[in-house]
Amino acid sequence: MATIINSCNTTPVEQGLKTNTGLSPKVAAVLTYLLGWVTGLFFLIVERDNEFIRYHAIQSIAVFGSVMAVGVALGFVPVAGWILDAVLGFVAFTFWIVLMLRASMQCSRLASRCCYSY
Repeated sequence: MATIINSCNTTPVEQGLKTNTGLSPKVAAVLTYLLGWVTGLFFLIVERDNEFIRYHAIQSIAVFGSVMAVGVALGFVPVAGWILDAVLGFVAFTFWIVLMLRASMQCSRLASRCCYSY
């Protein structure tokens, strides 16, 4: 019988890297998305050493900063812009949920796949 090796046990998150916030890396990564680009910026400034958290902070700033900029621009376009802004709000909400779930499953460029064990 073949032995299945769980590659998730060797990800940087599971190796117990310390954070400057005192939170576990998984919790801090999820919190980078909580208030969009604002919490992303906070964790990017506060967290200097943990690349997993910094990756998610930069991603939060990029995604939700772009969504905010496009939303502001669409707000100036009558009717069609307002409709597209509502669609953008739904897309942003979907991104918010998916990105927080992926952070809780330890998905990043540092892990080749998601780890589903808690």
